Amino acid sequence: MSRIIGPCPGRQGRPSSSGNDRHISLNRRNFLAGTAAITGISLARMVHAGEPEEKKIRIGIVGGRFGSTFQFHEHPQCIVAAVTDLRPERRARLQQVYRCETAYESMEVMLHKHRELDAVGIFTEAPNHVPHTLEVLRAGKHVLCAVPAAMTLEECEQLIEAVRKSGLTYMMAETGYWQQFTISAREFYRQGAFGEIFAAYSMYRHPGLESLWFEEGKPTWRHGFPPMHYPTHCTVHLIGVTGERLRAVTCVGWGDDSPLLRGNPYNNPFWNETAEFTTERGHSFRVEVWWAGAHLGCERAEWYGTKMSFVTENRLGTPYTLLLTSPLEELDSGGFHRATARVERYEVPQWWNTELLPPPLRHDSGHEGSHTFITHEFISSLVEGRRPAVDVYEAVAYTAPGIVAHQSALKGGEQLIIPDFGRAPS
Repeated sequence: MSRIIGPCPGRQGRPSSSGNDRHISLNRRNFLAGTAAITGISLARMVHAGEPEEKKIRIGIVGGRFGSTFQFHEHPQCIVAAVTDLRPERRARLQQVYRCETAYESMEVMLHKHRELDAVGIFTEAPNHVPHTLEVLRAGKHVLCAVPAAMTLEECEQLIEAVRKSGLTYMMAETGYWQQFTISAREFYRQGAFGEIFAAYSMYRHPGLESLWFEEGKPTWRHGFPPMHYPTHCTVHLIGVTGERLRAVTCVGWGDDSPLLRGNPYNNPFWNETAEFTTERGHSFRVEVWWAGAHLGCERAEWYGTKMSFVTENRLGTPYTLLLTSPLEELDSGGFHRATARVERYEVPQWWNTELLPPPLRHDSGHEGSHTFITHEFISSLVEGRRPAVDVYEAVAYTAPGIVAHQSALKGGEQLIIPDFGRAPS
């Protein structure tokens, strides 16, 4: 069975092995070239990431909560030229983190007064993502936007059309694409180690989010936010690995009579939603987005293939694990023979500590090492004039299935078709 051998300075980045396993023989440059193909990063930039070019991207940051958790000030080809948040304390936080002297009281003022900006990072409330993105595009700036990309299917279409007409770059800051285990899964897939992935399973469980539903007695945008309107941390685990699109869904929602759910602006009755998707290739994909219940919070995934499966750690003591087909057999409880997979522990490489990033960004960061990757992917895509890995078509492909899934849950689990929003022109 061929398996990935990952470069990882200071740490072994390979599965533990037993028996007469056959490993792929890759020198460092060939391995990085293979990883580049699956992550969307050019080899030339990756190998020479420590050699900054003259061009620097001048970026403005909007939103001082999530927006303060990136590393634009560390990137050798980026200048944080301006920051803004409606709240003075959050503006001050942005200035402190990014060492930026220039702050504005609103995004609108920043766009009007700081016209030499090349790009804007939008980290505002989810319902404002499309309106704010359209405003930034109209101002002639590239966009990096937090998830989800949109709130409705109409907004998805509007977003794609606006980006297409503008000729500007749009990237969604989906952390799941750059989780260290997702990078590994993409490389396994590229090498053919899975065989055919016939089923996958992704979980985003975040109990306790209701603590963010109110501030000083007033509801925030998060009050009652439908779980499946926040699907991208899950949908990325299949679409961002295999590239296939989700075509149909049936979804079940669960809620109770909690007064916390009452009166929310989305008329959402559910704490948790569980969806069963069918892909364009006839594969199954189960997604759980849960806000409440007796369970551990997690962002994890499982990929099941004809030759190998990959299961991420589950916070209950089960580590990252590979399941490989083998000639082994066992007896089931009824006394019948069945094939049994060989089980191996897998140590996920520290991808952030490789040539995938320029030296200043080679450190652990938010959401399982993803923030430095998001920073670098956006800036380098602008410097190189190429599409980012999570462009507007990918962003909508991650977002729209959740919108349709929520509609399915409201209709009692009726199977619904997910519109095809296309792919980027080749």
